[in-house]
Amino acid sequence: MSAEPIRFYNRYTQQTETEQVYGEKWLRWTYETMPGRFSAEALLKRAAFSHWYGWRMDRPISAQRVLPFIADYNLDVDEFAKSPLDYKTFNEFFYRALKKESRPIAAGEDVAVFAADGRHLVFPDVETSAGFYVKGTKFSLADLFGDEALAKEFAGGAMVISRLCPVDYHRFHFPVAGVPSEPKVINGYLYSVSPIALRRNVGYLVQNKRALTVMDGTRFGRVAVFEVGATCVGTIRNVFVGGRAVAKGEEKGFFTFGGSCVITLFKKGSIRFDDDVVAQSARQVETYARMGDRLGVAV
Repeated sequence: MSAEPIRFYNRYTQQTETEQVYGEKWLRWTYETMPGRFSAEALLKRAAFSHWYGWRMDRPISAQRVLPFIADYNLDVDEFAKSPLDYKTFNEFFYRALKKESRPIAAGEDVAVFAADGRHLVFPDVETSAGFYVKGTKFSLADLFGDEALAKEFAGGAMVISRLCPVDYHRFHFPVAGVPSEPKVINGYLYSVSPIALRRNVGYLVQNKRALTVMDGTRFGRVAVFEVGATCVGTIRNVFVGGRAVAKGEEKGFFTFGGSCVITLFKKGSIRFDDDVVAQSARQVETYARMGDRLGVAV
């Protein structure tokens, strides 16, 4: 079994750090051993397993997990919109709201922001990228969109993969101002989106269930936003009203329990990502940044 750690660049400390992986032994067994991969194909990728686990996290007894989780992962309770003692279930804690001031939105009409807390990879041109999580491993836009016409529209565009760990804030927001469509659900499986799994098969991102929202009327032209489900993510919940203009940083929705992913796509030549994220991504190293922080500028 491989023991290669998951390392990421922390934008705030400007240091490379090692991720504290929730359920690491289970993930490594599942995706790095033959019996584990068999179980993933036979059971874990299927919605029934994640719905069962989500049901467990919705039971009142699951609230007993909240304080140990906060302690184990050193979460900042001062950011929470309410007391840790007020959560009735672990799932309620998991998709907790934060105080507005804890996630300021980078100013400027021509500035795009990260849509979620997490570890991010950016690709200024998806066609010329050397690979996403491993050199030489990519997925096609046609597979991601499930729509050849939209894939052609975004060909040569710029992409952000924002990976949320179970320890992260699990609400996602609009990266730019504009008018979003109603979300379109693309059904699929529920593989893990941890690098432990994606290093083996980055195609899990386009095989998983996902929701697509297309934004028009933005400073960046047309923008596509996907929320990607994963193992133990019971639900992707979008809470906005399609066809109504939204502000940059406005809440879009949330994930229930589990690690998850948001993918944002900009059309070719519409954005210049910030240099620090581009430099790390060129090495297949994710950058940790929080929702609302600056991602790049319109060109």
